[in-house]
Amino acid sequence: MAELKNLTAILVKEFKSDFRNPYVLGGAGLFLLSTLFVCYITIKRIHQPSIWVALFWIIMLFTSFNAVAKSFMNESRARMLYLYTLIGPSIFIVSKMIYHATIMLVLSMVAVLVYTTFFEITIEDRLVFFASVVLGSTGLAITLSLLSTIASKAGNNLTLLAILGLPILLPLLMVATTLMKNSIDGIDLSVQYKYLFVLFGLNLSSLGLSIVLFPYLWRE
Repeated sequence: MAELKNLTAILVKEFKSDFRNPYVLGGAGLFLLSTLFVCYITIKRIHQPSIWVALFWIIMLFTSFNAVAKSFMNESRARMLYLYTLIGPSIFIVSKMIYHATIMLVLSMVAVLVYTTFFEITIEDRLVFFASVVLGSTGLAITLSLLSTIASKAGNNLTLLAILGLPILLPLLMVATTLMKNSIDGIDLSVQYKYLFVLFGLNLSSLGLSIVLFPYLWRE
């Protein structure tokens, strides 16, 4: 019960902090919408599903870097020390991941709405399509939450974050793009199960790895 209370308190703190100073979220949303608009006025139409899916996940990847990756870099050392005396590291990192996953889900749904409006395409299996969006966006949020802590301990090095992030996120993006393309093509659900399982497993493994590794970063 105490852990749930601490988790809720951190989540409330995160939401209040960002809505009180909404430049990070506003900047991420503006980046997303402006990128979609530039793609629209440049390309106009996308006929091939593979290009449609690839462009969508490229946009979501860079949006996630803007929305999630800088989170820990905005935490001062004094605030981190204060939180260290109040709660455990597992509660802190899980609450951060839940918050970032929520933000990414909102941004991804906005992206789907605007993207499908600009570039119309027929989606044969909408359930699997939205499953790929949800699992892909939450996977980006979970992975970048951990990588952001590593970068913040290295002097807020954004170059290090990019170097670490792209290779680690590559398997997640490959599975998410395959799953989404298959849902647009209407591939049978029996074929899709393995991709859903792998994508869900990548999310769980990233979460577990973060819970195991973060206490060592937390003590620094």
